[in-house]
Amino acid sequence: MVTFQNTQVLLLAMVLLAACLAKLTIRERVADAPDHVHGVPVPAGLAGLAALRRSRGLNVGLGLGEGVLGLALLVTSQFSVRLATTLAFAAATWVVGELRVRRPDAGCGCFGGLSAKRVGRRSVARALLFTGAGIASLGAPMAGLDVLRDEHTQVGPVLILELALFAALSPELRELLDRRSRARGLGRPETPCERRRSPVSETYAALYDSPAWLEHENAVASAVPLEVWREGCWRFVVFPARWDGRDMEIVFAVSTAERGREVRAALVPARMTTAV
Repeated sequence: MVTFQNTQVLLLAMVLLAACLAKLTIRERVADAPDHVHGVPVPAGLAGLAALRRSRGLNVGLGLGEGVLGLALLVTSQFSVRLATTLAFAAATWVVGELRVRRPDAGCGCFGGLSAKRVGRRSVARALLFTGAGIASLGAPMAGLDVLRDEHTQVGPVLILELALFAALSPELRELLDRRSRARGLGRPETPCERRRSPVSETYAALYDSPAWLEHENAVASAVPLEVWREGCWRFVVFPARWDGRDMEIVFAVSTAERGREVRAALVPARMTTAV
């Protein structure tokens, strides 16, 4: 148990220092945040949150704060430092969750410009796991550097396993590799999803191959959609449906991204759907 707790201190210190380095060195592509998402006006508070997140000054400040916390975890075992780290990750989890639900076209900025793409389930799960790691670290008896110097602690296997999980939950790793390939003249830059040409046939192929379609297929009342339109990084396809004996409509939102397309679905009363 003590080994696990000490490992969390090292893990959180490494993550905070990596986030600090990314925020200070990798800038996010400047883009205007949309006023509407899925046809719904963005609340002023969330619009302000997205604008603040894109502020270079705020990113530098957050990066420096993360760097200070990361270094403090390495050099001291003070409970206040562990508590501040846990609260910081808990706050980050709330922000990431809000962005995923309310601003699906906005990145979280967790690792600077590497986190510019829309927030997905992996980013939320990662934030939750780091919050859990922060809670576990509260009772760790050693500072990070002391853990590394103590030959009797066997944190290596646990740390490697957790770093592998961290990498699996981090879409930023793919972005970093793509950037390095482009810097070496390999491959081609990925077109931003809001500007990429996405034929309707591509949308249908992604839709019919998605878990969202399989889940709602039996409720679809017609193979011919009622409406199809595109907004930013999403194309919306509306089908008539029957659900529990009622006339409904299923709205599928299909990502127009070049890679990692996502499909979402929502059941709405038939009279609620209007074209944008």
